[in-house]
Amino acid sequence: MSIPAPRQTSNYAVIALVAGILGWTLLPLLGSLGGIIFGHMARGEIRRSNGQLDGDGLAITGLVLGWASVALWVIAILAFILFFGGLAWLATLNA
Repeated sequence: MSIPAPRQTSNYAVIALVAGILGWTLLPLLGSLGGIIFGHMARGEIRRSNGQLDGDGLAITGLVLGWASVALWVIAILAFILFFGGLAWLATLNA
């Protein structure tokens, strides 16, 4: 009876997870983009490895963290523009 060799975790998946976490803490935009890019690269690498690589959950977590951070940035920027644009519009009505 032979013991199957343990599967190796994709390095891209680990980088995607770390970058996704950094996107929420120290490097907001750069980390989020890294999580998205490396997450997609990791998922492709894992699919092409024919079961030799593990780490799909790490890659998906990096993707989710990255996309969630980008979505919140877009919402925050839109809210900022709409708020101050609305104030400017009100100022022109009252002038």
